[in-house]
Amino acid sequence: MSTSEKDITDKGKVKDASREGRLSFRNFAEHQLRNEFKEESLKKCDLQIRAFAECGKQEGLMVIFRCREFQKDVTDCMTIYNSDEQFELYKQKHAPDLQK
Repeated sequence: MSTSEKDITDKGKVKDASREGRLSFRNFAEHQLRNEFKEESLKKCDLQIRAFAECGKQEGLMVIFRCREFQKDVTDCMTIYNSDEQFELYKQKHAPDLQK
């Protein structure tokens, strides 16, 4: 077997392995679960997000300087509700969905 044929064979194996990971149901289900988790986080932080958006509408280009406290509130809220620890708890709570 020549070097080029060996390279093609190796690339094919690598491609198959990476494809398998992308197509597995568990990865897809976990991705869906992550999206649902983010949507719930956004709903929980809706008040802070709306306040920041309203400030941005009023301040225009000066939003960077004049709306920092609203942006900090959004960041703090999302840090609480969208953390990796919270996602792990959410995943444990919805474990039966991942097993299907």
